[in-house]
Amino acid sequence: MKKAYRVMQPDLQGLEITKGELKHLSGIGVDAVIRPFKMRKVVQEVFTSLIILGLLLLSCLLLILCFPNYRITLIIIHLFFALGLVFEDVKKIFITQKNKHFVSLIDDVERYNSVIKSIDINDQIEAAGNPGVKLNDRERVIEALQLTREDIVRALKTEKIIRENQEFINLNPDLFANNLKALTALQVDEQASEYGRILNEALQIGMSIQHEMKHLKGDRFHE
Repeated sequence: MKKAYRVMQPDLQGLEITKGELKHLSGIGVDAVIRPFKMRKVVQEVFTSLIILGLLLLSCLLLILCFPNYRITLIIIHLFFALGLVFEDVKKIFITQKNKHFVSLIDDVERYNSVIKSIDINDQIEAAGNPGVKLNDRERVIEALQLTREDIVRALKTEKIIRENQEFINLNPDLFANNLKALTALQVDEQASEYGRILNEALQIGMSIQHEMKHLKGDRFHE
């Protein structure tokens, strides 16, 4: 029996930032970087690659024993895959090191998408016959998420422009303007409510983006 496909509420549709959109806006795929970019994570990535390299070596040896007449071809093929694996690891580390601001923005995107997911789950619970979980002030929550989305999109586009134009000095100040003030103005004295929690999360994401953009602008100009 096929599982019925459920569609998000109309006001949530289009708010989520997908991996495809993220790559389109930034020019870098999520899988092209290491997250979080910490030594333990890098060691883990390298260790995983070493295991794969070991399996490739074992595979090569076994195949050579079975097909000794093709040992040169087998060695070349396995060497090709091994070099490709090493290249991908080096490339991933280099891209991550070079684009730390982008990595931080990915974290903001995931937090933002998590908020949308939580609202969608809440909608499903409500639709299952639990009217008590209905989200109050839903329109204001959606408005806050729309403002946050605009900030994220702007930040990703700006990061890409700066990354691809290292000598671009005369940046338009409006490029760094965001909707943080408008987002703050939406806050009301309902911080204890579900609405207040979601709105506060959107505000925190917006502040995180603003903070990252300030560092991004300063760091690029001092390179």
